[in-house]
Amino acid sequence: MNYSDRIRPDSYNIYTYLGDLLRKRYQIPTFQREVVWERGNIKKLWDSIYRFYPLGSILIWDTNIKLQHHREIGGHVISDDSTGDYKYILDGQQRTTSLLRSIYGENNGNDGVDKTQLYIDLTIEDKDETDNESYKKRFLFWDEIDDRNGELKANTGKKKRYDEGLIIKLIDIKDNFEPLEEKIEIHPGQEYKYNHPVRKQLRKIRQVLDNYKVSFIELRGIQVSEVCQIFERINQSGKPLSIFDIVVAKTFKAKTETDEGFYLREVIENFRKINKSNFLGIDDLTYLQILTVLIKKKFPDSGVLNITDIYLNNIKTEHIKQIWASAEKALLKTFDFFESYLRLKGPQLIPYRYFYMTLAFYFFENKEPDYEFIKQYFWYYSFHNDDLLSNTTHLWNHIEFLNKEKIKEQVEFDRFLIDRNKLRTASYSSKGRLSRAILSLYASQDPRDWKYPDRSVLSDVYYCLTDKPNLHHIFPTDYITKNPGSNKLDSNTLMNIVYLTQITNLEISNKNPASYIKGYDKPEFEGILSNHLLPVEILEWSRKDEMPENALDIFIEKRIDKIIEELQKKIKVSKFEIIDTK
Repeated sequence: MNYSDRIRPDSYNIYTYLGDLLRKRYQIPTFQREVVWERGNIKKLWDSIYRFYPLGSILIWDTNIKLQHHREIGGHVISDDSTGDYKYILDGQQRTTSLLRSIYGENNGNDGVDKTQLYIDLTIEDKDETDNESYKKRFLFWDEIDDRNGELKANTGKKKRYDEGLIIKLIDIKDNFEPLEEKIEIHPGQEYKYNHPVRKQLRKIRQVLDNYKVSFIELRGIQVSEVCQIFERINQSGKPLSIFDIVVAKTFKAKTETDEGFYLREVIENFRKINKSNFLGIDDLTYLQILTVLIKKKFPDSGVLNITDIYLNNIKTEHIKQIWASAEKALLKTFDFFESYLRLKGPQLIPYRYFYMTLAFYFFENKEPDYEFIKQYFWYYSFHNDDLLSNTTHLWNHIEFLNKEKIKEQVEFDRFLIDRNKLRTASYSSKGRLSRAILSLYASQDPRDWKYPDRSVLSDVYYCLTDKPNLHHIFPTDYITKNPGSNKLDSNTLMNIVYLTQITNLEISNKNPASYIKGYDKPEFEGILSNHLLPVEILEWSRKDEMPENALDIFIEKRIDKIIEELQKKIKVSKFEIIDTK
């Protein structure tokens, strides 16, 4: 297919388009949520049509890929699974739904008045050329007309005009134009000649409905990954289309008498309800990519060669169903490893997103996981000076490395390199890999509260990479600003941060460290400082009631020493190298 065939612009009359929809020539995939516009938006839509303003193009994807799609809109059946050629509405569902309901109403089998159908008041004229308010009175829904036999006085005038044939349904302009015109023409007590504004308005709206064309852009020969990108670029409002949405729709299987069916979104949502772990809330794409890694290793011939969109499109329902039970166990073991072994209570602190995939692979169908090994693995790659898990090439190298340990082959970690200056300058406000690693290391020590030493500081609510309380500056920034001394280092470095309970944090506020630490100096406090990887010098200064002019700088360097000392315990490699690029 050449480039000119990939994107084909076209336009259809409103009735033609809606007729094709009702003839089941288009499908609306389920990732397009069936959300009905507010009435004001529907009226604005019709005002744009009335004025012959463009509505924007309807984006159609013409493909042979079968996706889960809505069976009906407003009671109107629009799906047809008998064809192998599908035309999915990617962008324009709200406009389409609004047009369909405005004209044809809801096909709900109710013989009463349809409250979704739209009426037009032929007596409403624009005040001037820039009138942008009259449409609110020109286009009406039934409850804006019905006076309930005189009970609603505000609607009395409109109900009278409706009875006189001056407020009419849009559908009647299409199907019963001559009776409408005749009713106006023979109206007693009022002479509506051919050129009367009311009759001009009637003819105008008929011409609009007959001649207004909806613009279409039809995509052909477009791959799934491209469809997602195109959708996101043209969809300026609402949620972007994701590859997860596509895979959910593509792998959907309807429930039958002989088949339990399959709906990936529901499978993952049910999994998230297992317990209250924050890790269960990781995003849909991460779940999908974890499954992709497991499918690739379990089914080498599946065509799923990577975690990128083009290969995610190759995932098949049967592959997910075959691995899901084991995948569930692997995911729960991964989350438990983070929570129970590393004491990390939520995903905000995980340095690399790919850790979910590598560790889930390690636990997948692994009867004898070595927790000491994977703890070493986690800290090694979290703190290594080089980013060694930042792309898919790294990912698959890690998978092979972990697979060797799974089958109990001999594995060794290479030289470990850490830069003191990167620790020194890691920012409190950053959400980068090293910042997360440092906060993870602090959390893994199970830090205790200074005021209540038996109390663990950390609970689910404290795991946030934000500037909210619970992450406390040892040397408060306001204090350093007012008392700079001879310090040269930034007080916002993570070397100046500890986890504290909110109440303790508020008590400390922006006080001098040498002053406020006295309030917590109990026999067990020195051990608590070690629990936070804090140098004992801060306590010694407090006891002497004085600090050096460059106390912050000294404190930061001493804390770097403590962190490196702790990492040496966790990362047992033959070559542990320390550099300083300051």
